[in-house]
Amino acid sequence: MSASVSLAVSHLVPLADLDENKVTPGVLGFIVFAVMALAVWGLMKSMSKHMRKVDFEESAPSAPASGKSPGDGVSPAKG
Repeated sequence: MSASVSLAVSHLVPLADLDENKVTPGVLGFIVFAVMALAVWGLMKSMSKHMRKVDFEESAPSAPASGKSPGDGVSPAKG
């Protein structure tokens, strides 16, 4: 090996060593993340289904029998 390749390899070797004191999420972290992702997906799917059932068309307001609108005769709030 040439000197430059040897130098490059010697710099990569410390990166390959595992530190026993280093904390990583591991398999349990992945499982928790996957379960949370599936829960969010299920909630979004359920919300979409419920939103499709909502009728956004506004019906025409029915006129009261007395001929007055609901706000007639009401004084504004003082404040």
